[in-house]
Amino acid sequence: MACSLHTEREFQRITAVPLEEKFMAQLDMHSSQLIKVIRAKGGATRQKTSDIMDTLDQTVDINLRRECVLKALTIFMGEDVNDLIKEYLDSGTDDTQRELEQLTMAVFVIRKEGEGLQEPPEDIGIVIDGTEVLHELTSVASACAMLLGLIYALNLAYPKPLRFTFEVLQKVLMQLDQRKMSPKVYNLYGKLQTSQ
Repeated sequence: MACSLHTEREFQRITAVPLEEKFMAQLDMHSSQLIKVIRAKGGATRQKTSDIMDTLDQTVDINLRRECVLKALTIFMGEDVNDLIKEYLDSGTDDTQRELEQLTMAVFVIRKEGEGLQEPPEDIGIVIDGTEVLHELTSVASACAMLLGLIYALNLAYPKPLRFTFEVLQKVLMQLDQRKMSPKVYNLYGKLQTSQ
């Protein structure tokens, strides 16, 4: 099992960029403009993000706000947030473990039955190829940063169903390899730059 400190160090060795520190700073810096861009989009995106935006509007918890922004960003990029973040109820059975073993790559969140988003989850971690590689992470945003770091450190390809979300995390948030952006990500990047 990897540890988050090792992931941080390896990512910084490869990129010369502090992983979690930069990820959080950039996410916080871009959040208000990202929210404006996402709210401006109508149709299916607005419908799919409405509950997330309601939660965002009702909380002051920074970890929950970051989680909402990352979920809304994934939907905005035309991808399924359930491919990135798998949420489970801790029912005390082995069902969750069996489901985790079927995952290729994801952040998992385990909550106690009856608890909402406002309560801290039982566990937050990362699964790669059916193996839990990190757990007991502090937040979903931290887990997303660590997953990006693990992808870099292990030289893995981004999961195809999330390629645009990870491209935004890499090229917009982490500012790595910005020369080659897909048109979809470049369009978002342009919208974020107009506010600065």
